[in-house]
Amino acid sequence: MKSLLITGANRGLGLGMVKYILKQNTSNKIIATCRNVSEELKTLAVENKNLFIVNLDLTKMSSIDEISPQITKIVGDQGLNVLINNAGISTKFTKLALVKAEQLLDNLTINTVAPIILTKTLLPTLKQASDINKEKPMGVQRAAVINMSSILGSIEQNDKGGFYPYRCSKAALNAATKSMSIDLKKENILVVSMHPGWVKTDMGGKNAPLDVDTSISGIFNTITKLGENDTGKFLQYDGTELPW
Repeated sequence: MKSLLITGANRGLGLGMVKYILKQNTSNKIIATCRNVSEELKTLAVENKNLFIVNLDLTKMSSIDEISPQITKIVGDQGLNVLINNAGISTKFTKLALVKAEQLLDNLTINTVAPIILTKTLLPTLKQASDINKEKPMGVQRAAVINMSSILGSIEQNDKGGFYPYRCSKAALNAATKSMSIDLKKENILVVSMHPGWVKTDMGGKNAPLDVDTSISGIFNTITKLGENDTGKFLQYDGTELPW
């Protein structure tokens, strides 16, 4: 991966991904997008000249439309190898009697609509990377979109109910992933949905069994091995295939 873009990179899994890649190979161009820049992310950018922070408010479609020229300027004629649609919100603990329309709409906007529109916006630079690396097989070394989903988006494994805003938004993201994988296969752009596990973050909570480092190392170990036969799959951080 010569370049990758990670949304929601100011904290949690997104920030952990930035730190992981910086430790692995400092020659990668890492684009970290977020609405509010954390002090830790600012410090990392000062210390690493290959880390670029780009402001992106995923609640505003105009903000997504405006990002393309900035990304093109950073990656140049090499294009963007990997887009990780990581940013998300969660209104998980909502029973049917208590669920509100604004909760559903907020989760769908950030978790489903934004990744679709951002992928559409950055498609030219993803295609550019795929074309330039045409001697390489389909995968992250060529061009890929990784949509960070959740096992709570699995319809088959839903045996507890509830969680309406989050479940619905992630199930919809999984549907989008499948369509993207079909639409972009001719461009040799790999697309998968990835469940990071239940991780100790602000969203996952302190009772989660996985730490950030274990989840992230698993995610990158998994995605670096993916090929043409994997596009369109729903995978756990450790590579286990999950049911839709």
